[in-house]
Amino acid sequence: MRAVVIGTGPAGITAAETLRRLDPNGSVTAISAEPFPPYSPVALADHLITGRDGPLFWKGADIAERLGITERRGVGVVGVDTDYGEVVLADGERIPFDGLVIASGSALYAPLEGADLPGILDFKSLTTAKSLLERIRAGNASSALVVGNGFIGVELALTLADLGVTATIVGRRPWVMPRALDRETSAIAEAAIASRGVILRLGVEAVEFIGDPVRGVRLADGTELTADLVLAATGVKPHAGYLTSSPIATDWGVAVDDHLRTTLPNIVAAGDVAETRDLMTGERYVHAIFQNAVTQAPIAAANLLGADLVYAGAEAMNSLKHLGVPIVAIGSTDDPDEILRYQTDDALRSIYLRDGRIVGAQLAGDISGVGTYRSLMHRRVDVRKFGRRLVEPRFGPANTVFDALPRRVALA
Repeated sequence: MRAVVIGTGPAGITAAETLRRLDPNGSVTAISAEPFPPYSPVALADHLITGRDGPLFWKGADIAERLGITERRGVGVVGVDTDYGEVVLADGERIPFDGLVIASGSALYAPLEGADLPGILDFKSLTTAKSLLERIRAGNASSALVVGNGFIGVELALTLADLGVTATIVGRRPWVMPRALDRETSAIAEAAIASRGVILRLGVEAVEFIGDPVRGVRLADGTELTADLVLAATGVKPHAGYLTSSPIATDWGVAVDDHLRTTLPNIVAAGDVAETRDLMTGERYVHAIFQNAVTQAPIAAANLLGADLVYAGAEAMNSLKHLGVPIVAIGSTDDPDEILRYQTDDALRSIYLRDGRIVGAQLAGDISGVGTYRSLMHRRVDVRKFGRRLVEPRFGPANTVFDALPRRVALA
């Protein structure tokens, strides 16, 4: 098969790798708008702070050469001609395909006036990250505004603080990471963020980027905040605009079935661009998480070659690596009928239950039980028998998962 992969992020390069392994006599062409080897976006912060390339180029900088993959770097995709089976590049080149993997990831989504002005930075690409670092090292940036108080905004502000920049987070919700953390867990995160020198301006809404190039933001009350650097962390949107003139169905992202196939049989999608089923709720939306991307990609690639593998569903899971206090959130906090909490001076665990089953969990400080909670949640085990023990620090596999199994299974 002549296979083409749009994108060389975690989903794209994993799909390309799978295609080469399963179809060694076929060809694989991987397209990237950036001039770099395939890299892991989640390692950008570590790369900026430490300069290490290992975690960044997680498959090895020579992955394409080792596998015999043809790379087209530094050129964007502007269309997919499904009538002729060709990917159309910005430089006018057309690359023919028999099978196509759409793994183009996501791009910044900033619903503020002036979002198209020059000077707004984000943390979505290695190109931007290197430019940001150069400005800081040259002494041209000592202060930064980070617009957005989600996981990306927090990680970005902490990275800037580690680089010696005074960072301010501006967010319209009254606590950090509101989509992922409850108020109680967020309070622990906020204390750790503030201890690192990051300034929090929460419960205020930025409505407009100001300056040309941008030098700050205007808040809903008219206040203007300025800094040397203005970074948007207001969210991401699947990078799928180049598909608008094709028959490939899209909504927020690319629509796929439970086999990760699009509306055309020889085209699949994976990663941040794909709208997949949620493992717990069954609802379809984009799950922009590294682990989901690398889980989806091999299934999508195998199905492109004729397999019939089913993707069980994506998982909602977030963790902060640079906070100083470990925090993990899994599942959902929506509509629980019971919440169990256990708190000490330096740790908090919150378990969200519905009909006696775990639908979400948040751990801060001590995250040792997250694997157990995740297992119980995925298998939809009724945990009412454990009562308050469920949130105690000693709760773990030895006294839970085995007991929760049906006796005939446990003794098999």
